[in-house]
Amino acid sequence: MYRILFVCLTSLCLIFPVSLAFAETGGTPVCPQDRKTPQAPPEFLNLKNPLQKNKETLAAGKQLYEQSAQPLQCKVCHGVKGNGLGEPGFESNPPARNFTCSKTIKNLPDGQLFWVIKNGSPGTVMMGYSDLKDEDIWKLILYIQEFAK
Repeated sequence: MYRILFVCLTSLCLIFPVSLAFAETGGTPVCPQDRKTPQAPPEFLNLKNPLQKNKETLAAGKQLYEQSAQPLQCKVCHGVKGNGLGEPGFESNPPARNFTCSKTIKNLPDGQLFWVIKNGSPGTVMMGYSDLKDEDIWKLILYIQEFAK
């Protein structure tokens, strides 16, 4: 019940005509982004992705990113190109993370990304995806890291 309400309220945010990310940057991705995301606890921070990057894992990560991650697909906020410029009408302050910025992504350990996807990021609109299987989160991370190459 609460999850349905959350999805409905989140979807309502998408109907606003101007995205803060576009308004604040003129539609240009920011790189690097100044962020104050809390550091993941040590038991997460030190995790390494157990999956191998290959066509299958990247395809599965892309499918999650663009279509099946719930309650909201990653592309809605982070954009199809991963540049942090989500769909028109998406509002976020601070703007969504720009995954195309290698200066940012290369300094984010796998475990930090895992923890943020699993638990969300306080002070942002990044919600936690606690219902995703760990394996799916790792696939997403492999795909997200490809944007910075």
